[in-house]
Amino acid sequence: MAVKTDTEVIIGGSVLTLSGYESEEYLQKVASYINNKLSEYAKVEGFRRQPIDKQHILLEINIADDYFKAKERIAALEDDVAAKEKELYNVTHDLVATQIKLENTNQALKNAQQELQDNSRKIVRLETEMRNTKRKEKE
Repeated sequence: MAVKTDTEVIIGGSVLTLSGYESEEYLQKVASYINNKLSEYAKVEGFRRQPIDKQHILLEINIADDYFKAKERIAALEDDVAAKEKELYNVTHDLVATQIKLENTNQALKNAQQELQDNSRKIVRLETEMRNTKRKEKE
């Protein structure tokens, strides 16, 4: 089981202790993300005019929005990966089928070349027999 980490962070100017099973660096990264969101919205006039509880709700909504957009992006990337894996499988299958066809064609070519050699020898043998037969007939 992982060790629980307690880390002091600063969020919105307040020192807080975050606890979790993640690393200190990760907890600092979370705090930094929240601070960046706070400073991003602090620049927006309409946000600053809202009561603090409404500011917190708006910030929470924005963080949830980031989360759901990230989840959608991950799902889209996973779909892309699955599609690419399927495409790779199909290409690999086609490659194997093509290699088998090539091997069969090469074997057929070797067989045809052997048959050609055999037939060429047969022709030479038959021509020789024919010449010999003609000579014997002349004699």
